[in-house]
Amino acid sequence: VQLQASGGGLVQAGGSLRLSCSVSGLSFSSHTVAWVRQTPGAERELISFISWRDRFKYYVDSVKGRFTISRDGATVYLQMDSLKPEDTAVYYCAAQTCDSSDWKTYRYWGEGTQVTVSS
Repeated sequence: VQLQASGGGLVQAGGSLRLSCSVSGLSFSSHTVAWVRQTPGAERELISFISWRDRFKYYVDSVKGRFTISRDGATVYLQMDSLKPEDTAVYYCAAQTCDSSDWKTYRYWGEGTQVTVSS
């Protein structure tokens, strides 16, 4: 199983980035894929997931209305608009067979991609 996150970078506050998570080696039709972020010294935070079952989408309150998760084939995207300096973090994608907002329950993880938002 491989998950590969990409698309991070440096952007000014108010700008946009689109992250991609390429998934291989698992049944994409039976796995929920999440985006999780982590800042230095802090615990990881699951910010969004998209369910395999019915395409249900979850967002943590801090990103609602600014971030949009979607999937197309074996790739899951996270469109991030109106970025804020507090969105600066390493962003990971992760997968598991259940819908959960608890990052600890996710079994498969990709390498992270750095997002830096300057003020």
